[in-house]
Amino acid sequence: MRWQLRMRAAEQGIWKSTELRRRLADAGLEISAGKMSALWTGTPTMIRLDDLDVMCAVLECSPTDLLICEPDKVAARRPATPAQLAEAAGGSVVTPRFGRNRSAPPA
Repeated sequence: MRWQLRMRAAEQGIWKSTELRRRLADAGLEISAGKMSALWTGTPTMIRLDDLDVMCAVLECSPTDLLICEPDKVAARRPATPAQLAEAAGGSVVTPRFGRNRSAPPA
């Protein structure tokens, strides 16, 4: 996900985090200066839905305007299948055998 708080704020004519912090406080959301700085400059790892709701009301937007999906990054994180690994290595797939098909250990 990409966090678009600054872009959305700029579209509303808000150029400084202190201005957004003041408007959020007027709407009932008190945010510390440190937390506001983190929201303004980076992507939050966690955000309360109540806080997101107030931000959207102040910025006159929806959550999809602030959080942009990035499906390419999701696909890149998906683990490779054994067939894909074998193809990348240029060999065949080795499938382990479990259960009764096992060979007996050496004597």
